Amino acid sequence: MLNASFEPLCVVPLRRAVILVLKEKAEIVSRTADELRAERLALPIPSVIRLTHYARVPHRSRVPLSRRAVFARDGHRCQYCNRAAENIDHVVPRSRGGPHTWENVVASCRACNSRKEDRLPSEAGFRLHRAPRAPHASLWLVATAGTLDPAWTPFLPATARSA
Repeated sequence: MLNASFEPLCVVPLRRAVILVLKEKAEIVSRTADELRAERLALPIPSVIRLTHYARVPHRSRVPLSRRAVFARDGHRCQYCNRAAENIDHVVPRSRGGPHTWENVVASCRACNSRKEDRLPSEAGFRLHRAPRAPHASLWLVATAGTLDPAWTPFLPATARSA
């Protein structure tokens, strides 16, 4: 869902999008080839809607740290061996005073997480593929949606497209 200014706001379920369109609180910007049908109505299935009135939203400068957001930032790949990630790992273990922050959390596979235990990557013989850092504020969209519909691409900031 886009704001009236075409700024991405959030991902809404199909039911919510249809209700907003039917109540004329939003308009369809991009649609799929399918339709929803009722006795007296056929409505294209929206993939992108835009609010008709501007909604004031507080600016979020930092993405909240969550498991889903870490996987989205790291592309669902282990940052030690590049296999499919299943866990999150603290680079500096919490048992050694490592904080639970973006800069200390990475996605990892179960095998690497078990092998690393409560050691530093260098002590376990691991090397990070890329240093963990806080993502751009637009990653929240990727984290909440899970995957991005190609129809959303023109409306996303470049940093969200590459996430």
